[in-house]
Amino acid sequence: MTDFIIVGLGNPGDEYARTRHNAGFLAVDRIAEAARAHYWKSECGSLTAKVEWRGSQLVLAKPQSFMNVVGGPVKQLLKTYGVQPDHLVVIHDDLELPAGEVRVKNGGGHGGHNGLRSIGDKLCTRDWLRVRCGIGRPPGRMKVADYVLSEPRRDAADAFEQAVDAGAQAALSLVEVGFDRTQRRFG
Repeated sequence: MTDFIIVGLGNPGDEYARTRHNAGFLAVDRIAEAARAHYWKSECGSLTAKVEWRGSQLVLAKPQSFMNVVGGPVKQLLKTYGVQPDHLVVIHDDLELPAGEVRVKNGGGHGGHNGLRSIGDKLCTRDWLRVRCGIGRPPGRMKVADYVLSEPRRDAADAFEQAVDAGAQAALSLVEVGFDRTQRRFG
């Protein structure tokens, strides 16, 4: 029986691997490493790994569709594993948080994030757990799409790595101690 599904949002392909928009994929990779996941398989339009974390059975997932249509694979995963949306944790990049900051949220809108919009549309609910990894706003007149699909430069790389690490910790905290205690730690 699966207790939680933790989905990292990102875009598939090597050209996106280290971009800001892939903070969710990177955080899920950190969780997989900590939980010693040895095997990833392709199912439900995602790469998945089943792991045990301190008594909870988890499915880690990195949907292999692009961000704006990620809802389909997420819905398939929930159906396949019999998991309700209140046991879904989605890790994603967030422009509205300063680079390096992490916050948890239960439910809410999409804030312009196409991945969250797609998930909400497919699940017909906005009530799931979110881990928001702050990437900050684009500098100057840089377009948002160009910013999120670029790799952080040297001066921003440390804050990005900090957000990815904290995002992985926050997701595991949601599983271990629940939303209220995690929110006290991560805001």
